Formats: sequence, C-alpha cells, structure tokens
Amino acid sequence: MLAIKHILFPTDFSERTCGAAPFVESMAKRFQAQVTLMTVAPPLWYAAMGDVGTPVYIDPEELRADLQSRLERTLVKEFAGLHVERVAEVGDPAEEITRYAHIQGVDLIMMPTHGYGPFRHLLLGSVTAKVLHDSQCPVWTGTHMEASPGTEHANPRNIVCAVDGTPKSAPIMEWASDFARQTGAQMRIVSVVPTLEGWPERQLDRELAAEVVKDVRAQIATLQREAGIDAPLCVAMGNISGTVRDEARRHDADLLVIGRGLLHETFGRLRAHSYAIIRQAPCPVVSV
Repeated sequence: MLAIKHILFPTDFSERTCGAAPFVESMAKRFQAQVTLMTVAPPLWYAAMGDVGTPVYIDPEELRADLQSRLERTLVKEFAGLHVERVAEVGDPAEEITRYAHIQGVDLIMMPTHGYGPFRHLLLGSVTAKVLHDSQCPVWTGTHMEASPGTEHANPRNIVCAVDGTPKSAPIMEWASDFARQTGAQMRIVSVVPTLEGWPERQLDRELAAEVVKDVRAQIATLQREAGIDAPLCVAMGNISGTVRDEARRHDADLLVIGRGLLHETFGRLRAHSYAIIRQAPCPVVSV
C-alpha cells in the first residue's frame, strides 16, 4: 500500500519553486502528509568585487540563520493548516537534499525543473538532475514551472504510467496503480518500442513491427497479471521521449509516472530516456 506521509519540498525562493506550492499543498492534504520546506545554500558566493567571479566565503552559521529566518516567512499562507517543518542547510544543495530525504525517511521529493521560453525543452536544472540520480525515494518534478504556472494538474484525474516491459516495470506500475486507487484517478499504461535510426524502411515492415509490439504487450500484460493491476495498455512505436509526451497529451494526463535508471542501461530502455521525458512532459512527472 502506497504511503506518502512525509514530503520534502526544496525551495530557492524563486517564483518557479513557489509556483509548485499548490501541487505540494494538494498532495499533502490528500495524503495527510507532513511537509518539510527546505532551502540549501553553498558556503561560497561569487561577488562582482575586484576580479569578476571572485569567491567570497560566508560564515556558515550566519548564512544558515539568515536562510532560516527567510524560510520562516515563506509560503506561510499557502501552507496554512498543514504540518510544516522548515529546514535551512549550508552545503551542496543536491547532496543535502538527498541526504536529508534518506535520513528522515522522506516518501516523496517535490521540486520543479529548470527552463524557460523557447529553450525549456533543452534544460534540466543541475540540482534536480542530481536529486533524480541519487535519491532513493520517488521524485515529483514540475513541468518547467514558469512565473505563473497553471494548477489544472494539481489534483490528478488521469495518470499515464510509462514502462518498457522489463521486470523493473512492475514496481513502477504498482506505484502508479496504488496512487490512482488512493486518489480516485484513472490510470493508463503506455509503452514505446523505439525505432532504430538508419534502418531501411523495408527491414522494419509492418509485419515485423506488429510482432515486436505484440511481444512487448504480452510481457507487460504478464507483469500486470502478476501484480494484480487492471489498466488499459497502449503500445506504440517511435522516438521514446517524444512518443511518451504525445501519449500523455492524447490521454489528457495530469501526472506521468516513469522509472529512473542509469544512462548506460540497454539501448532503447525507457529508463535511459528519463531526463528527456521529464524535459518534454506536458504535465508533472513522478520518477519512481
């Protein structure tokens, strides 16, 4: 049974992170979870005095006290009625976030990605990328929050779970299924069979494509039966990140659930494309 009792919400006080507050509030209320609002700053600041980019060392305790004071005044009205802890740390942001999440038994980290304007699909903030890589709990990422993001996805009604059909897909589907059941949302499973660039079209004819899709469908159906998951399944062929994005749009997804993994995994596996999926997603993504 899925239990989200402790949510970690890192903030850098920007409009982008504050824009994710309605999503955190909704998630915390739905699961009656504690929220830890956390901010982390490195002990070195770069000042434009003398040589440009000269590092200036700031006393850690003084910096921490200043951060804590600012944090106590942040999102007070937005999080009224929630159980909120506020934690300020000095150090490497990604390391402090993942360390805290591990030690405190956090169930879900919620943070926006980075990126604006026409280049938003190319960018994923370095802190978010490190947290995605190193954290041991699921990570919710907002879809490149702008200054005034829409909140139509704050209460998910349609969930798309993207998997690749390997045995590691089972816990991802189970997480999505439990979340859908507890939130009353509809869940759909999507899998994308990658096309290989450079293949002559005649080598990947309709008969072969149909056979590959059939095999993937059978693999996922077996995993569904073993896990007791009843959800419609769509298997498509194409570019993985682009097709997952298109399927999420086609099914009006409010939340996309995917797996995380190392970039050196087998070619074509969905987990090797998680960053690209997050960058292109039309809705928030939970990486399990």
